[in-house]
Parts: sequence; structure tokens; C-alpha cells
Amino acid sequence: MDAVTRVALPLESEADLDPLLDRVGAARYVLIGEASHGTHDFYTWRAALTRRLIQEKGFRFVGVEGDWPDCRRVHAAVTGAGDPVEAPFEALYGFARWPTFMWANEEVAAFARWLRRWNDARPPERRCGFHGLDVYSLWDSLRAIRRYALTHLPEHADTVLRALHCFEAYGHDPQQYGMLARLLPDTCEDEVVELLATLAERAPRDEAGLAVRQNAEVVAGAERYYRTMVRGGPESWNIRDIHMADTLDRLAGFYGPDSRGVVWAHNTHVGDARFTDMAAAGMTNLGQLARERHHDDAVLVGFGTHRGTVIAAGRWGAPARVMEVPPARPGSLEALLHDSGPEQALFVFGDKRAPWYDQTMGHRAIGVVYHPERERYGNYVPTVAGRRYDAFLWLDRTEALRPLHGEPPEDAEYETFPAAV
Repeated sequence: MDAVTRVALPLESEADLDPLLDRVGAARYVLIGEASHGTHDFYTWRAALTRRLIQEKGFRFVGVEGDWPDCRRVHAAVTGAGDPVEAPFEALYGFARWPTFMWANEEVAAFARWLRRWNDARPPERRCGFHGLDVYSLWDSLRAIRRYALTHLPEHADTVLRALHCFEAYGHDPQQYGMLARLLPDTCEDEVVELLATLAERAPRDEAGLAVRQNAEVVAGAERYYRTMVRGGPESWNIRDIHMADTLDRLAGFYGPDSRGVVWAHNTHVGDARFTDMAAAGMTNLGQLARERHHDDAVLVGFGTHRGTVIAAGRWGAPARVMEVPPARPGSLEALLHDSGPEQALFVFGDKRAPWYDQTMGHRAIGVVYHPERERYGNYVPTVAGRRYDAFLWLDRTEALRPLHGEPPEDAEYETFPAAV
């Protein structure tokens, strides 16, 4: 029996997730990754694990690598909050910022419909929410704050409008704001700080107050993100992942001291950066921060595949299409698992250790921008798998997910290194 098959657990049905549920135990946070943003199998297995965490362990919210305002509509759709309430499909169909296929897809829609049914059978205080953790929604968040302030905090509307007008002076283009902020002495930082302080103090402690305060945090995070992005280096990446970690903590505080939450994000955010080459580049990530802040209360789960198909684009903002994922690069984690034979397997990294758990190997990471022909030179993150993750789901052959619609003809907002993840 070789070093892989000796520790491989079966992974054919949701019941085979039992050992992973045992590993989760009483942990408050389970961060579930994906090796690409465009793979059907990662999304469906992640949804299966999340359903069991909600049903059997009482997890109260799902936080995803998505924008707060867009996910707020999904949250309303799955919890029944708000008036009128959209159906989950319509809420997801409304995602408009590129790449829409990350969340506006049939796989997430199926999970959201299930979550709505689950919540409908429970009182509001026991329902499971759905929230965005990311930092990109500068303009949507500003507009949401303006709508709220004009209705509920009219005495502070001037503070909101000052922040809005400051960014409008840069032409509604956050990249342009970042570039000009390097050259000009004036930025919007002071206006954002005032906005954040005002809303933190005045917004109520209910769900509507959480939403407006979080939108202010997004504006503050986006202002820092775009101001540092143009300089290059790890700082803007770190700002983004720290923002996601802070949002996760903020959600846990809102739901209560005993609440438990699931995170959906790319492996590059979920897997502990200290066990990759990201650490040498001065980068942190959400998984590392969750472990540092919450220790054994955070469980990190990764995914991998050998070959198949994926939804991705050839450049930023381009229409997404189905691409072939070639066989994994020799010497990689994926090649090792493929050569050892299991078509699908679960690995739970505990005290019983195989030698490969602690070896550094390339681990494939496919972003929303993907060039399969460059596999030999890129797309692999040097990784110590048994340290980067607490568990790993292996799916030898996978297929592309199913978008709800094509991309809108709008400019994309650029993401930082590692590219497109």
C-alpha cells in the first residue's frame, strides 16, 4: 500500500464526509477552498459539506469571496429579510461585476434554493445568512450608504455626500483614483475616516445597521486597496485578505458569541500562506489570519484536480468560456495523487501522517484568468499540503461550472497578485 492510498478516505457520497465532520468537531470556523473559481465539482462538494455543517452542527452564516451589496440581496432571498424578497435565482442572476460566473451560476443557485427552504422552516433567530467578505464594491457600497443615510440618518447625509463627491472627482474609476493618489497630495482618506466613524457610532445594532457599517468598512478598505495597488508588491493583497478576516470576525460578533460560520473562497485565500511561497513574498491570507486569531477554532479545507474543464477568461473583463485543464505538471501534488490511483478521495491531515504531507510540491491554482498553455511555467503554488490545510478533497477529473448568464459589457476591476485568484 503506497503513501497515498494508505491515508486516502473514500469520497463518493455526502456520507463520506463524516471523518471531516469529526475533524471539524466544535470548531467555529470552517474555511472551504477551491482550486479554481470555475469548477462544478468544487462548488457542489463545498455546498454538500456546508449543508451538513448547517444541518448537523448549527452553522449560522456563510461568508463568500464576493461583494457585500450583491451578497446582501442573496442574504435577503435566503433568509426572507427585506421587502419585497427576491427568489434566490433572481438575486444571483443580478450579479453584474465581472467575473459574474463566480456566483451567478447554477451550482450556487441550487445551494441558495436549499438554504431558503432550510430557513423557511425556522424562526428568524435560527436562520443561516449569506454574506460577502470582499473589498471591491466601492461604488455600490457608497450608494447603499447614501440611500440609508438619506432615510435613516439625514442629519449625517453631508458626511456621506462628502465621501461620495470626493470619489466622483476621480471619474467613478477606482483604478484611476489609485493612480492619481500617488501623484496628488489630496486623497479621499479623510472623508472615508469621517464616514466610518460617523456610521460606526450612529448606525443601529440591528441587521440594517450591520449592513451600513459593513458598507462603510468596504469603502475604507477599497480606498486603501486601490491606493496601494498601483505600487505593486504584497500590500494591496494583504489589505484585501485582512479586510475579509475582519469581516468574518464582524459577522461572528453580530451572530453571537457561540455562532459558527463557513467561508467559501479560493485555495489561495483559504490555505495557510505560511506553508507556501507567499510567506517569503511578505503576504498573509485569510486562512493564516483565521488560524492566528482563532487557533483550533479554524479548520481549513482545500481542493485539487488533475484534469478536466473549467470556466475562465483569457484576459481581464473578457467573456468567460469553457477551457480544457491539461494533466497536472509532473512533480506536483496533483500528479502525485493522480499517479497513486484514487479517482476521488478525502484526506484529513491529523496525527497519522504520510511523508508527502510535509513535502513541498507545486499545487495548481487556476484563477478567473487562465492560460492552459502556460501550465509548465505558472499556475502552481509551492505548498506543504499537510500544513497548509487541515483536510483536502481530491477529484481527479472535474468539469466546468454552469453560469447563469454571460458577462455584462462593463470594465472589470483588477485583482492583485497572485493573479486572478
